[in-house]
Amino acid sequence: MDYIIYFIITIGILVFVHEFGHFAAAKLSKMRVDVFAIGFGKRLFGYNKITGFTFGDLAKDFDGQGNTDYRLSLLPLGGYVKIAGMVDESFDTKFADSEPKPHEFRSKSTLAKLFVITAGVMMNLTLTLLIFWGINFFHGQEIAKSTTISAVENGSIAQQAGFQSFDKILSVNNVAVKDWQDVADQILSGKQTKDLELQIERNGIIQPLNLPLKFIKEHSNTGFFIYPYPTRAIVIDVMKNSPAQDAGLKSGDLILSLNSINIIERTQINDIIGANKDKAIQIVLLRDKDTVKTAVKPASDGLIGISHNIAYVGDKEYRTSGFFESIPQAVVKAKDFTLIFFKMMGQVFSGKLAFKDAFGGPVKIAQYAAISADGGGVPFLYFLAMLSLNLAIINILPFPVLDGGHFVIILLEGLFKRELPVKFKMIIQNIGFALLLLLMAFIIYNDVISL
Repeated sequence: MDYIIYFIITIGILVFVHEFGHFAAAKLSKMRVDVFAIGFGKRLFGYNKITGFTFGDLAKDFDGQGNTDYRLSLLPLGGYVKIAGMVDESFDTKFADSEPKPHEFRSKSTLAKLFVITAGVMMNLTLTLLIFWGINFFHGQEIAKSTTISAVENGSIAQQAGFQSFDKILSVNNVAVKDWQDVADQILSGKQTKDLELQIERNGIIQPLNLPLKFIKEHSNTGFFIYPYPTRAIVIDVMKNSPAQDAGLKSGDLILSLNSINIIERTQINDIIGANKDKAIQIVLLRDKDTVKTAVKPASDGLIGISHNIAYVGDKEYRTSGFFESIPQAVVKAKDFTLIFFKMMGQVFSGKLAFKDAFGGPVKIAQYAAISADGGGVPFLYFLAMLSLNLAIINILPFPVLDGGHFVIILLEGLFKRELPVKFKMIIQNIGFALLLLLMAFIIYNDVISL
């Protein structure tokens, strides 16, 4: 139920913001908006000035007389705004048999059409920037008060870079660092033009460490490859009907020890569980401020049913920014996540990253929405901002049915100074819609089998 509730909240917010952009732009452009729908398919209930609040579908010959029907529909996987005189996801082309009317989409200028079609993307981008700005201004950025790196796992990117467990970073290119934000800024700022020379303290001895610029660019696509010390293994998710759930493990639990062995590295968890496939494992957890002791016996596959990562548990501070200072910080953060998105897309097309690992559908959105919400308001807002940004980027891609596909058609019509045949646009819409359904089915299938 948590997954369902948070999925509906997340999608509801994103869809409303996106569709409100189209709606408001159409109204400002003096276009008639017949429907504002959250969800697809059968109309569950809605309101318009003609019939008032009603349940179920409206009559097939219903004429809103220029009034919008605001409705909630059956399938909560998106939404749409039906603008008079536009070929869209409703596939309604009755208007094609008559001359364009002043209130119709097709009668407006190219600039007005482009304004309406991009307004949804702009609203999603605006939501992303507002969230990032608000977090910087009201909550502040969490800063780890450490420059010592956590345990380095064998074969990890950090080890390839030359780091060893508990190295303390003193400076980067002769610039002293006093906290983890300084470390990240100096290494990942994107302003570097040459290899980085780090001064580190290892086992009480100060020594240099060269970090090639090429290495940084190759391996920082999906985040930083070193983490501040001290860290603990944290439970990200607990599978339903798993030994971990039976033992009472919860998302957000910090794993302190397994069979009296202090957990420093994530790899220890898999090693200890793998070595005790048929035995109950004693676990000590930290849940908020409480220490919890329990035992779990791995299933027949040798797993207990958790996903885990590492979390910083040392001293930290929240560094807020001023009203105007927070604006460029929000823009930079949105830019960074946009670059990560396109780098990830490049890895998918080059075969370096599996499609199922890069994209998620309703199931994964529901999972991560619930997990982020469990972590508090700020993690959920971060998740919402990134999802809104991804929705904006995907929607502006030049693919039929998506806003980017409409954008291309509008540009072509403006270039040729005539409307493309409605039949041609319907064929494009149908092909795009079919491909989109197949893609969604594939993504949902991957979501389900990865549970």
